[in-house]
Amino acid sequence: MNFVAIDFETANHERHSAASLALAVVRDNQIVDQLYTLIKPETYFSRRNTQIHGLTAKTVAQAPKFSEIWPKISPLFTENQLVVAHNAQFDSGVLKATLSYYGMEEPHYQLIDTVQTSRHFFPEFPNHKLNTVADELDIDLEHHHNALDDAVAAAEILIYQDQQFGDQAIKPFVRYK
Repeated sequence: MNFVAIDFETANHERHSAASLALAVVRDNQIVDQLYTLIKPETYFSRRNTQIHGLTAKTVAQAPKFSEIWPKISPLFTENQLVVAHNAQFDSGVLKATLSYYGMEEPHYQLIDTVQTSRHFFPEFPNHKLNTVADELDIDLEHHHNALDDAVAAAEILIYQDQQFGDQAIKPFVRYK
């Protein structure tokens, strides 16, 4: 399979508050490239979110704004591109809200959620949180809620599912954004 796995961490509950972003590019079921960047959101950091991922306003003070990052990564979000995330509703919502905040057009792409695929393929797991699925599949997830580690884990989950169950079993989970 060919796809891009994405993960955001946010400064607070507002979807446009992206504070970090990671992408894992997969070609022929191999991760061939990775990108991680901090993002300076134009909003505050909540204590709750900082407790989850460890990012603060000071951490991202010198980071670029999302509007500076998007032109570099937008070619990965084409109509035929498959984008993967664990809890894709959250990550695609952050992308949509952040683009809207900066007055940028939302791209159209294919989206698949590894929470949904994991629920289908592994109903016996105690839950389908990223760290649980990674543990159950023996996928290394060193720092949960680090965007890069989370994006890589989501990529490896879909690679595993593709290798075990095949493209045709995964295809029904693809949605168009």
